[in-house]
Amino acid sequence: MAGIVTIKEVKDNNDLKKFIMFPFKLYKDYENWVPPLISEQKKLFNRDKNPFWKHADYQAFLAYRDGEIVGRVAGLVDDRHNEFHKDKIGFFGFFESINDDDVTQQLLDAAKEWVKSKGKDALRGPMSPSQNDIFGVLIEGYEHPPKLMMPYNPPYYKELMENYGLKKAKDMLSFYKDSKVGIPPRIKRIADIARRRTKVNVRPLDTKNLNRDVAIIKDLYNKAWELNWGFVPMTSEEMDDAYAMLKQIYDPELILIAEVKGKPVGLGITVPDINEALIKVKGKLFPFGLFKLLWYKKRIKSCRSLIFGFLKEYRNTGIPLVVFEETEKNGLRNGYEWGEIGWNLEDNDAINQFDSQIGGRIYKRQRVYETPIK
Repeated sequence: MAGIVTIKEVKDNNDLKKFIMFPFKLYKDYENWVPPLISEQKKLFNRDKNPFWKHADYQAFLAYRDGEIVGRVAGLVDDRHNEFHKDKIGFFGFFESINDDDVTQQLLDAAKEWVKSKGKDALRGPMSPSQNDIFGVLIEGYEHPPKLMMPYNPPYYKELMENYGLKKAKDMLSFYKDSKVGIPPRIKRIADIARRRTKVNVRPLDTKNLNRDVAIIKDLYNKAWELNWGFVPMTSEEMDDAYAMLKQIYDPELILIAEVKGKPVGLGITVPDINEALIKVKGKLFPFGLFKLLWYKKRIKSCRSLIFGFLKEYRNTGIPLVVFEETEKNGLRNGYEWGEIGWNLEDNDAINQFDSQIGGRIYKRQRVYETPIK
């Protein structure tokens, strides 16, 4: 007979270390799991170093059975989300568990009670810690390792969530695009017409004028995505923090800004998939992980289209096709064999149709759940 599950709050650095290290035990037999860098995980939870916590808060929990850690979760509140959407949502994130309904029940109950104590009337997740980071439960595509900032979990998580009583809030889709497929001729013709009609100029990130281009990207990102389900505009400080991470891996020729008469109207940000290298490092940079990371980083063969957004009045002009065409051309020249496009909201018919038309096919699906708090 299984022992009693007990839940303990993470209260100090020793507890946090256990929280961070639990997935390394849970996933030891999952060859597609990509271990995160332990140093980055510590920074993620550091309220002084991660700017997200300036408008959000969390309480982490560990589940024990017979003195052994069997699961973890965090309850989260994001004041910026609730102000932007005018609701009272609380979140759960960083969920990991053995395949056991009782463990899941105790963990999610703890997260629910914590967000309830903060005055929230619904629980949504997983968000780790937000929609601008890793979020959702992977429910299709387990046979593939995750791309940068994408979820990976055992197949049984879907059943655990639904057995608890969580209901689907939204699915997200990811598309596989092989560089050998190319862009269909009909789509290429539309892109050529768009170039002539709009006189759009698509240029890569200018590394000699980074401050100017980063400011353009910040502005376009929040304007282009503001109507997306669950979207919360990132603060300038959060964007600076994200850029500090991405600049360690980016390829400037895959970060494109579209301009019409000198006005920035859209952007495409595609990044090399550093997870191809991280999976070899096992979470540790020292003593030899850094050398492995640098070695495999030079041999990355795939990428992820991370951000693809345009001002509303330019979305139906064909300019997005031009930006994608330039992205693929530059990616091919720089040796990338395929890319992941996404995530996309399942009901964003326009973007899903776009990704299909340019030769992509759905190969992963992730789900966010929600339940009211009574």
